[in-house]
Amino acid sequence: MKRILSLLFALALLLGAVGASAETKTTPSICIVVAGTLGDRSFYDSAYEGIQRLQTDYGTVINCIECGEDSSMYEQALYDAAEGYDVIAAVGWQFYDYLADENGVLAAYPDKKFLFIDNALEVIPDNLVCITYSQNEGSFLAGYVAASLSTTGIIGVVGGEDSDTINDFIIGYEAGAKFKNPEIRVLKQYANTYEDPAKGKECARSLYDMGADVVFAVAGRTGEGVFAAAQEVDRLAIGVDGDQKYIDPQHITCSMVKRVGQSIYDMVSDPDTYWCGGQVFTATMSSGYIDLAYGTDDMPQQVDDALKAEIAVIRQQIIDGDIVVPSAFE
Repeated sequence: MKRILSLLFALALLLGAVGASAETKTTPSICIVVAGTLGDRSFYDSAYEGIQRLQTDYGTVINCIECGEDSSMYEQALYDAAEGYDVIAAVGWQFYDYLADENGVLAAYPDKKFLFIDNALEVIPDNLVCITYSQNEGSFLAGYVAASLSTTGIIGVVGGEDSDTINDFIIGYEAGAKFKNPEIRVLKQYANTYEDPAKGKECARSLYDMGADVVFAVAGRTGEGVFAAAQEVDRLAIGVDGDQKYIDPQHITCSMVKRVGQSIYDMVSDPDTYWCGGQVFTATMSSGYIDLAYGTDDMPQQVDDALKAEIAVIRQQIIDGDIVVPSAFE
């Protein structure tokens, strides 16, 4: 009897192991190549958090190559990533020319999968998916908040550069602000860098000195200078890409969340649903990739419950198509 029980127990273990093995999900390895550096607590960090989750959830082999805005590194970094990994995510518009080269890295590695984050090629090969984001939609909500909180009737925005993607944020922000208050003035400054908090602070101080009492930071690491300026003059700021309120809960009112990491995570963990080689995948508010975040409940809340309720209604109107937010890409 003992021998029979032992055999049954061993058989149960074997079947359990087989079942567990069948349910175990594996993913391809991935390397993200970022045009700047990690540590921005914004765009690049969001991308990295996405692959860290892949590693945690599935044991995915991951890596990140940081180019530090050194253009001489961009092309070689893509080749280095393609040599060692199954999926390569180019994070930043700066990789456009190298991905668009018909004799470049995409042609050299036709069996690898590539993601182009935050931009799209005119001609997209089958081994590439371009992921763009409806940041104008989330920025509309940020603009509505800014206009609602402003007492001077003047708000501002600091952009990393004068580009279509950054202007998509700004156009949405302006539209949301004017939806709340048609008389609001929206001032803007371009820092022309994503890696210089000192420049961000200089730009933000200029806007605050001109009367803006809320400034939206759309500039990666440079945006940290906006937060420093807000603290210095005791005015308000709005974060971007990730929920940045934790950086300074007293002065950062909310953040326009752009879930870059989630989009990468979905492409790698569930390619049957998300992978669309040769196409543009647009991450929208309706699909959960764009939103507004207010930090955690234990943080000071400059946006009260009544205003949050208004934002929730407007958010749903955007999702339903009742509000069409203008875009720099129109």
